[in-house]
This record gives sequence, structure tokens and C-alpha cells, in this order.
Amino acid sequence: MGLKSKLHNFKEKNRGKKWLPAFSAIHTFLFLPNDTTHGGTHIKAADDLKRTMNTVIMAMIPCLIFGMFNAGYQHHLALGEIQSVTQGFFSPEFWTMDNFLVGFWKILPLVIVSYGVGLGIEFIFAIIKGHEVEEGYLVTGMLVPLIVPVDIPLWMLAVAVVFGVVIGKEIFGGTGMNILNPALTIRAFLFFAYPTWMSGDKVWVHGAVERSKEIAAGANLDAISGETILGSLAQGQQPDYSISEMFLGFIPGSVGETSALLILLGGLFLIFTKIGSWRIMLSSVLGAIVMGLIFNVIVDAGIISEGSKFFGLMNTTWWHHLIIGGFAFGTVFMATDPVTASQTNKGKWIYGFLVGFISILIRVFNPAYPEGVMLAILLMNVFAPTIDHYVVRGNVRKRMKRLKVKTV
Repeated sequence: MGLKSKLHNFKEKNRGKKWLPAFSAIHTFLFLPNDTTHGGTHIKAADDLKRTMNTVIMAMIPCLIFGMFNAGYQHHLALGEIQSVTQGFFSPEFWTMDNFLVGFWKILPLVIVSYGVGLGIEFIFAIIKGHEVEEGYLVTGMLVPLIVPVDIPLWMLAVAVVFGVVIGKEIFGGTGMNILNPALTIRAFLFFAYPTWMSGDKVWVHGAVERSKEIAAGANLDAISGETILGSLAQGQQPDYSISEMFLGFIPGSVGETSALLILLGGLFLIFTKIGSWRIMLSSVLGAIVMGLIFNVIVDAGIISEGSKFFGLMNTTWWHHLIIGGFAFGTVFMATDPVTASQTNKGKWIYGFLVGFISILIRVFNPAYPEGVMLAILLMNVFAPTIDHYVVRGNVRKRMKRLKVKTV
């Protein structure tokens, strides 16, 4: 008798036990479930919720690995210990293993806390309610470390995960019932509860916050600047980064959101596996382009003067908005969440377009927090059911008109 059969028999003998959901979660994670459908008509497919979640995680792994390298690179670059990517891309010093190790030891605890706390709460709720542990947090647990600054205190992340899982998901009924994206709920909690750790020019590079505290205490040290491109533009300054650095991801930012190239590849992978909605991705990009072009036209027409606090981001070329900040990551991995996004095809076009449009709108008109994708997606999560409702009603009215014409 194989290990799978033994575990299945053990599960069957202990049906009704309080702790069984916790055991079942581990069992179904290691093996395919033995449950099959009986009777009626069903669509035959090899995918299930666990495989779907694992596919999304695979799409994010390159962003995680690159984020670890970039965290170490930004740290050493800020200290002046290595050359920038444009000066020393092919030098041995640039590709030193130390860059990756610095980021690895900073980001790995974020991943452990995210999964440890989040899955722990899932297990507790499953045992209390007596249902199977759902695999929905597998993706959220990977998303959370990728959308936060590298130096965020672990206890803050733990508190935010508790809030996001309990308030953002479990009180609505668990996986498939939540109205807001859990990962963005966690990030929103961090932003509003601990704003100094989620914004500004010191939180994006490892060691910058600690160095600023030492300088304030009287230490004779050079300050580390970790300001993002959006932060510079919001202050009317032109960032000192090339287009290739922006696209490849060698810039300060949240752990997994800097590399537009890897995010693009992840998005194509999700589209190829038919897990991510290409309609939402494409319409989000179109919405961002439209809003960016509108701002460019306003600047070209002289409606906004160069001295305005909005000029820097308004004057940013429309396509730059697509490769800086968290827009690309949010569009590919969070706006496409099948639970909180629109479900109808026409609704996906409307939903995605508004996500992109509002993202750039908030980005420009909120210089204190020059990033709008988080708030835009959360806002559209709320309106997604309404969009689908009116799309369905519109389809019903069209069919009723056809029926009346045929009757006459």
C-alpha cells in the first residue's frame, strides 16, 4: 500500500475529528484529492483550484528571485560599493553573489511571515468552521512580500496579514466570497496604519531607514537616498534612470514590482495557461494610455504651468507610466483576480479600462502618495458586481427585444 493510500485511509478513519481539516490541507497539498463528481453533466478538465494557484505562483517566482537580487544591488549601489547597471552590467562586481544574498536574507523572512501567519489563520478558521482548508491564500501569501518595501518590520507585516485574511476574506465566507483583493487589503492596511513605512524616499532601499536614524543620532555617515522614480517626478525632478533600467527593473521600489520585463513574461504565461484575463490586462493598459495622453495634451496646451506640483507626473510621457511604479504588477497579478474582478466579458473590458484610467489619475493628483494602482483596483473591486449587473441586464433587454420582434 502506497503512502497516498495510507494517508487516505487515515483520513477516512478520523472523519468528524476537529483537527481533520488541518490534516486534509496537507494531504491535498501533497496529493491530488480522491473526490470525484457523480451524476449530472460536468466539464472534464485536469485543473483544480490548487493547480490554478500554483500556476500563478510560478508566474511570480521570477519576480521574487529578481527582487532579491535587486534589493541587494540597490543596497550596495546606495553605499557606493558597486557601479550602476549602465556602467558595470558586464563587470564581475555587478553580478556578485552578495547582491542576491543580501536580498535573499531580507525577503525570505517576509515570505515566511506572510505564509506562516496567513495559513495559520486559514487553518484556525477551517477547524472552527469544520470545513476543508482552502488554497486561496497560496497566491496571496506570495503576492504580499512582493508588494511591500524590503525593510518593513515583520511584526507590522504579521498584523496586516491578520487584518487582511480575517477582515478582507474570512468574514465574507472565505475563498471565492471576498469582495476585495486580500493582498491589496493587506497593503492598504499597512499604508494607512503605518504610512511612514510605506511611502517616502527611505523605505525602498535596504538600510536607508536605519542609516537615517544613525545620522539623526549624530553619526558621521552619508545618507542613503532610496527615492523611487514616481517620488522624484512628484517633486518635479527628473529621475536619473535610463529606459532600460526602468524596463529591466534595476530601480528602487517594492520587492516584486520593479521589473516590467518579468511581469510582462508572467502575464503572457498566465494568458497562455488561460488563468489570467487578457481582456482585463489589455483594457487596463488602454485606460492608462488614454489617461496619460490626456495629461500630456493638457501640458502641451499650456494649461498646467511648469511650476505646478502636478507638472512632473503630468509631463511624464504616456508610455513611461506603464513601466514605472506598481502599475504593471497590479494589472497582471491583482486586477485579474477572478474572484474580485468582473466576470462578464464586456464587464472585464469596462473594469480593466477604469482600473488603468483611475490608476494614472490618482498617481498624478496624489503627490503625497504617487502610486494609484492599489486604490484603483480596490475601488473597482467594489464596483465589479455592479458592472456585471448592468452588463447582464443589457443582454437580457436585447434578447427581450429580439423576442418581441419575432413574436410580432
